Amino acid sequence: MSRVEALEKVTGRGKYAAEYTVPGVVHSVMVGSTIPHGKIKRINTEKAKRAEGVLEIITHEHKPLVHGLSTEALIQETRFGLPVFHTDTIQFKGQPIALVVAETLEEARYAASLIQAEYEVLPYEVDFDAARKKVALNPAGKDRGEGWKEAAHSVEAEYHIATEVHHPMEMHATIAHWVDDTHLKLYDKNQGVNNVQRTIGRLFNIPPQNIEVFSEFVGGGFGSGLRVWSNALAAVMAAKAVKRPVKLMLTRQQMFSLAGYRPAAWQKVKMSADAQGKLVSVHHQAQNATSQYERFSDGITRVTRLIYHIPNVRTEESIVPLHMSTPTWMRGPGDCTGDFAIESALDELSYKLKIDPVEFRYRNLALDKHPENGLPWSTNYVKECIEIGARKIDWDKRSPEVGKIKEGDWQIGYGMAVGAWNAGRGNASAGMSLDAKGNLIVKTAMTDIGTGTGTGMMNMAQEFLGIPTHKIKVELGHSSLPSAGSQGGSTGLSSISGAVNAAANELKGVLLTLAQKIDASFGTAQAKDLRLSEAGLVFGDKQISYEKLFAQNNDQAIEVEASSGPGEERRKYAFLSSASHFVKLGVHAQTGKVKILQYVCVADGGKIVNTQAAANQMSGAVVGGIGMALMEEAVVDPKAGGWIGDDFAGYHFAVNADAPLIEIEFVNKPDVNINPSGAKGLGEVGIIGAAAAISNAIYHATGKRLRSLPITPDKILA
Repeated sequence: MSRVEALEKVTGRGKYAAEYTVPGVVHSVMVGSTIPHGKIKRINTEKAKRAEGVLEIITHEHKPLVHGLSTEALIQETRFGLPVFHTDTIQFKGQPIALVVAETLEEARYAASLIQAEYEVLPYEVDFDAARKKVALNPAGKDRGEGWKEAAHSVEAEYHIATEVHHPMEMHATIAHWVDDTHLKLYDKNQGVNNVQRTIGRLFNIPPQNIEVFSEFVGGGFGSGLRVWSNALAAVMAAKAVKRPVKLMLTRQQMFSLAGYRPAAWQKVKMSADAQGKLVSVHHQAQNATSQYERFSDGITRVTRLIYHIPNVRTEESIVPLHMSTPTWMRGPGDCTGDFAIESALDELSYKLKIDPVEFRYRNLALDKHPENGLPWSTNYVKECIEIGARKIDWDKRSPEVGKIKEGDWQIGYGMAVGAWNAGRGNASAGMSLDAKGNLIVKTAMTDIGTGTGTGMMNMAQEFLGIPTHKIKVELGHSSLPSAGSQGGSTGLSSISGAVNAAANELKGVLLTLAQKIDASFGTAQAKDLRLSEAGLVFGDKQISYEKLFAQNNDQAIEVEASSGPGEERRKYAFLSSASHFVKLGVHAQTGKVKILQYVCVADGGKIVNTQAAANQMSGAVVGGIGMALMEEAVVDPKAGGWIGDDFAGYHFAVNADAPLIEIEFVNKPDVNINPSGAKGLGEVGIIGAAAAISNAIYHATGKRLRSLPITPDKILA
């Protein structure tokens, strides 16, 4: 079915964070440091203050008090990260050093250009490859078996992945409005309104319930909206200073340094197998970049312990502090990076053993239980994903020999990989409101970042209650609604489904009580036996109209709210979402250009609540994987001390022309243990495995094993 928010989005009626009309709003622009490390000696704001329309300039020398940043102990307690405008220390190039507030955006932008700072420049390190060699590795989990163990056949290689930036269409933006000294309204681009409430509440020492957060429509997040960034804090500070609503939107350049990114990573994998093609051991080492002021680990080796039965496993990790801003979670965080190395090594080992890559994986999948904790899988259909994908791309018809398929100047290759993600579920609440005409409103604070959560909630309400979807409306993305976790980590639909089911049962319980006063035959009914039709409440062949039911309720709307979360099932079972990735591509022999000719992705996400939205999620993730494999690279210049090419002219990502029509299939078998809907997460597994499948196909086409992402034409031709 169509998305519930489709009309609002395509007509422009749906408002994104910076689009709300707030009377008296003024505009602000952040000024960033021009050095990567040092101290601010002086900051000259006099010219800017005299510019037309300027209302206020906030710096570390002139700012409203932020309780949570007032002492080092409180900074640690609030866990915000960067104490914006509360220190003269510069930790990265582009760090906010001033905020200009003016009547118009143009006036704020001009005044910001007039601000000058003098610095004491200190030594800095922004080169990940140079810095990582000075950082020791630490165990990441206990050894399984003997850790690394020699076997008849082995491969050993290093893998490099460049920094990637989220770059959703909507930049991060906030409108902050202090209603009074202790009540705040925030229109903010984020993936979790309740998280924003809690974070800003801690910073300003006010109850979270005094903070109203609007985030109904989000123009993409990919993980960047899972944190509260400096734009939100700065807007709140500015609104307090000028006593007017303040709007602040990051520029595209600022999105590189002020809203997180997938960190650069180095990995080394040593993998061995016996002569029968059974994996014996793996030693996986990984490092990722982080900032000087926060310790962000991407958990790169986690996926190594998830998909395959490997008797002996050793994993080691470390983080590498740089004078760069803090990275954060980006679609398929950690597992996407780690899977590239593991699936590339598996592919290389399969060719060394002369075993078909598909067959090699079949022999080693951990299909009965989680290989790390030993719990039985509730459901695990990764083998079916591989079987369907191989069939759809005609895998068995490809030449198994490397570099043998040619079409003119194009060398044709086939590649495949597997991706997996621990299927999670969190606590969530949902509300329902039913009126006398049988119109139902389903409510939750959870934000829909484009994943189709609202439409999924409508579908689930219809299934749990029976009421037709044209009688259902969905409200979400506002902090006044029943609380829910952030939309991320492929847990959104899984979490909210339990809450919608619980609310549906509450509603049926209320209606049953009313029905029993009208018709004695409803006395033997239970909530699970009831169904809501367009006209009334149904029990077997009996029906009571909404008109009669609501007469018993004084014609008042029925409001219910219920909560749900994970329980004993998490102690009994392990939960997994998975996908297979199959790709056919061409590599131009003269230019090194890679053209994706066919892409098949098959996923096990449990029951598919909305096929169209689910397929959109998967194809979007695959396009992200194509970008990761072939073009995405945020470049750092060690001499400049920061990003270069920090715009869409310098940073390339996949667009429609870079992807074929992606073929998406679903196993579509419910997991009855994970939640009432049977749906598992999908958002991550569409990208986990994509880069490895493409890299493996390039090897099959050319005979070149490329282990550094992105794989650009110069690397192919080198």
